[in-house]
Amino acid sequence: MGIHLLYIEDDAEIGNWVHEDLIGRGYEVTWLQSGEHALEKAAGSRLVILDVMLPGLDGFTVGQRIKKAYPDLPILMLSARTSIDDKLEGLQFADDYLTKPFHPDELAARIEVLLRRSGSFSSEPLVLKHLLVYERENRIVNKETDEEILLTGKQFQIFTYLVRHLGQILTKEQIYEGVWGDPYLDGDKTLMVHIRYLREKLERDPASPEIIETIRGVGYRVKA
Repeated sequence: MGIHLLYIEDDAEIGNWVHEDLIGRGYEVTWLQSGEHALEKAAGSRLVILDVMLPGLDGFTVGQRIKKAYPDLPILMLSARTSIDDKLEGLQFADDYLTKPFHPDELAARIEVLLRRSGSFSSEPLVLKHLLVYERENRIVNKETDEEILLTGKQFQIFTYLVRHLGQILTKEQIYEGVWGDPYLDGDKTLMVHIRYLREKLERDPASPEIIETIRGVGYRVKA
């Protein structure tokens, strides 16, 4: 499988030629025309290409939310705005900022630099106990049985969020807000239910989890 990019651009003409150009270069591309499902789609992506001017939430807001949820996920901002203030605002969270109009070769070169910097060209899986996590490929394999473990999009998003904070104790509020992008409501059992289903799929013994650890009264962590 190729490297997966998330591309967010509402202009159909620009979006079409960038989308086709990137596919022609061997990338897998998810193209969104608004930031509505950006957090969900970012979970399986290796880089985000994000336009500033979007319907609804602007690119700055979308980018900040993605970066909060996935601090190590590179973000490349695209904008027709040329003022230094706009660039500085974008670079507070983005890893690069490219001004429109641009040549496709320049966009491709900047993508490659960001991917190399983030180590996304490595195909080595993360080993967690009996699991091989191919995050770039959105894939988890049980190395004891050599079987692929199928997760729903939300399950993979939650697990990816935990993995990207490997060894860190994360509160329920942090996980919920990072994955759903909405404030956590005290007493909401949604996250707990998803964690239970994740353990049923990932753990050798869901009743005695080795991978997703509960920190009583606080939240969860994935142990390295």
